[in-house]
Amino acid sequence: MNDLEFGTIKLHLKEIMEEQQISLSKLSYRAEMQRTQLKHYYDNTIQRLDIAVLSRLCYALNCDLNDLLEYIPPSEKNQ
Repeated sequence: MNDLEFGTIKLHLKEIMEEQQISLSKLSYRAEMQRTQLKHYYDNTIQRLDIAVLSRLCYALNCDLNDLLEYIPPSEKNQ
């Protein structure tokens, strides 16, 4: 079975950062993470989510996990 048949997870890191007018460098400093790692989350190209990273992002951005992640159900075409 293809994973996309179950839907997908979308990260809203880019949108939250734009709302808060915070750069990758500044978030990297606040979350104590490398910019290269953050860039994958920012571009929504991460393959496996890390709970520790999500915790750092929520803390650094003062947001809730629900603000950061969105579950997108499979489309009718994929079923």
